[in-house]
Amino acid sequence: MALVTESKKSCSVNPLKMSAPLGASFAFMGLEFCMPLMHGSQGCTSFGLVLLVRHFKEAIPLQTTAMNEATTIMGGDDNLVKALLNIRQRAKPQVIGICSTGLTETKGDDVDGTIRLARQQHPELADTAVVYASTPDYVGAFQDGWAAAVTALVSTLPRVDEPRRDGVVALLPGCHLTPADLEELRETIEAFGLQAVVVPDISGSLDGHIPDTWQGTTIGGTPRAEIEALGGVMEVLAVGEQMRPAAEALQARCGVPFTLFDRLTGLAASDAFVRRLAELSGREVPAKLRRQRSQLVDAMLDAHFHTGNAKIALAAEPDLLWAAGSFLAEMGAELATCVTTTRSPLLERLPTSEVLIGDLEDFERSAEATGAELLMTHSHGRQAAERLGRPLFRLGIPMFDRIGNAHVRMVGYRGTRDFVNAVGNALIDCIGHHGPDDWPLPAASLAAAQAVPPAVAHVSAVIPRRRPAATDPVTSRSEP
Repeated sequence: MALVTESKKSCSVNPLKMSAPLGASFAFMGLEFCMPLMHGSQGCTSFGLVLLVRHFKEAIPLQTTAMNEATTIMGGDDNLVKALLNIRQRAKPQVIGICSTGLTETKGDDVDGTIRLARQQHPELADTAVVYASTPDYVGAFQDGWAAAVTALVSTLPRVDEPRRDGVVALLPGCHLTPADLEELRETIEAFGLQAVVVPDISGSLDGHIPDTWQGTTIGGTPRAEIEALGGVMEVLAVGEQMRPAAEALQARCGVPFTLFDRLTGLAASDAFVRRLAELSGREVPAKLRRQRSQLVDAMLDAHFHTGNAKIALAAEPDLLWAAGSFLAEMGAELATCVTTTRSPLLERLPTSEVLIGDLEDFERSAEATGAELLMTHSHGRQAAERLGRPLFRLGIPMFDRIGNAHVRMVGYRGTRDFVNAVGNALIDCIGHHGPDDWPLPAASLAAAQAVPPAVAHVSAVIPRRRPAATDPVTSRSEP
């Protein structure tokens, strides 16, 4: 059992965590014809907007109520109503997702009351669903905001007395899953003859496709009608501990049973998911999934020579930390350093001695002290990797110095296979290779070498020799 501690520094240095309002906005981006709205200052929105644009390399729809000094003190009700009316008139979304910020939460704005009053005074809002998630910046982190937004969605929009639909399951994914992960899970569910309703579905909105026409709202995602009909699904499949509140809320509202999978990265975890789908559908496991499982087992066999006893430093959101860290430990790696952003029931179960809730400065210092061979975190860990002379395996959001982030997968048999191969290759790159200068010649041989004819000596001199620098990452792990 891991000891969970929290950094008590006066300030955060090279922050690891991102805010809850950004996580909630990200969740709303998985809905079709939706406009996320941050109830706060323009700066709160612009920073989050830039981060998501750099990660996905896509246009990101995100609006703000543009609170200033006066409206913060006097109350932002008017700003919120004006924002709702402007968005309704210009973008014509089906859903507006409101995320509060530390600014308005500290003031204590009654957002729910303002929404009710706005609907009474402005009938034109009747055709627009407005969902509010309370996400102050000073509480929780990115995955907490995502969880709050999804919980608000399933507590507000689904109809209570919806008739059951056989063969239809709902998938509630955590924020640590990529668009490619959701595509993988949808294909796996459909392989059993089931239909999947993914809420929210960023694989339809942020998968990097080119739309036929421009629109001011999200492009793709879960339709509003599908969310309203969630009460009729036969079961909810929730992925990640962060999705437990949303699954419980939907069960309380509509009576839909749920199964929670704390991770879907790894052989045993993928087996549990496939086994549950076979039970729900009453079908045998398809041959293509059996072959994918066999390919994963072979990849694990190939990679364990390199992951065994490898010291890895890992920093990520709790559910991503749990998924990646647990599987790496199953592959024989040592979790030398584990740093995360917020508390979770999973942290104490991690196969490591300590989990620190801190920042990337804590991550760097711990990685250096424990002698970690491979660093795993998002792109803000690149400076630490450079200073320590260790390779960086990019994981999570944001990854602004790489392209194709929407298409990276690490769930299911194929996703786990891709992940273990990528980690194994990163560790192979750590192995130092010996060169001629690593074996000094004896004195007699040195004297003979100095007596080489001039023509031969000239040929030897023009052949360059590369001696790895002391800080070269490839020398961090030596061959026996």
